Amino acid sequence: MARGRWLFIVTFLVPPLLLYGVFVVSPYAQAFQISATDWGGLSPEYEFVGLDNFRRLLDDGYFWNALRHNAVLLALLPVVTIVLGLVLASMLNVGGRRDRVGVHGVRGAPVYRIVYFFPQVLSVAVIGVLWKEMYAPNTGVVNGTLRAVGLDGLAKPWLGDPRFAFWCVAVVLLWSNVGFYVVLFSAAMQSLPRDIYEAALLDGAGRVTTLVRVTVPLLWDTIQVAWVYLAILAIDGFAVVQIVSDGGPGYASDVVGLRLYKTAFNESQFGYASAIGVAMFFLTLSVAAAFLRVTRREKVEAG
Repeated sequence: MARGRWLFIVTFLVPPLLLYGVFVVSPYAQAFQISATDWGGLSPEYEFVGLDNFRRLLDDGYFWNALRHNAVLLALLPVVTIVLGLVLASMLNVGGRRDRVGVHGVRGAPVYRIVYFFPQVLSVAVIGVLWKEMYAPNTGVVNGTLRAVGLDGLAKPWLGDPRFAFWCVAVVLLWSNVGFYVVLFSAAMQSLPRDIYEAALLDGAGRVTTLVRVTVPLLWDTIQVAWVYLAILAIDGFAVVQIVSDGGPGYASDVVGLRLYKTAFNESQFGYASAIGVAMFFLTLSVAAAFLRVTRREKVEAG
């Protein structure tokens, strides 16, 4: 039996681990190595510069500008997305009026789920191009709608104005992700006993009270996972920003992921770009670990 077990492990576990090591762990390790060089990306020649690239980060205004934008996304995107996801999921599952069949969602909930989840079937490239066209000054849907309802004065070159470009990108990130978490929270809520919601209603709890006092505590582990994924997205944000605004105008919507990309491929400074990537790695790891530690709670075991 022991021999058969080891054969099974070797056959089905070792190959995936090898693939993971080659295609995931190895690039990470190489990034750490390259971050200590002045490699340009094309020539095989390079010199080790030690920690010079990291010292350069401390004085790089473009990097700190991009990091500031990521910090704003980190503070807002997870919170707004999770709150909207919980509210919409609550309406879809327990937001209807109580009747003879008990607690249920609003009428048409299955259709709403499809509508909310629709952005997830689109690729990031399609979403970026779609919203870029929607923000177009003369032909975009946003300005067209404002003009149609008589609000011509509010029509603006959204992606061409430094005051609004970053927030336009933030809206795209929110729109493209909230539907997934609506479905995620809905699936988690469907596993909860309906008796809990029945009891809350009998005690006179309203929708907001039920959401805050009942749903959120019971879904806390799911909310933790959602926050970590959204935090990672907020620290990255490369694809949407690159397609929608390309960090402009004048670096007004730049993020660290885009700064890394342009440093490597536009400026041919792969060593310095790798240092930015290593900084992102530790930043993401630190944020996730800190959040999980702060929000950790003791699990209550059933008696």
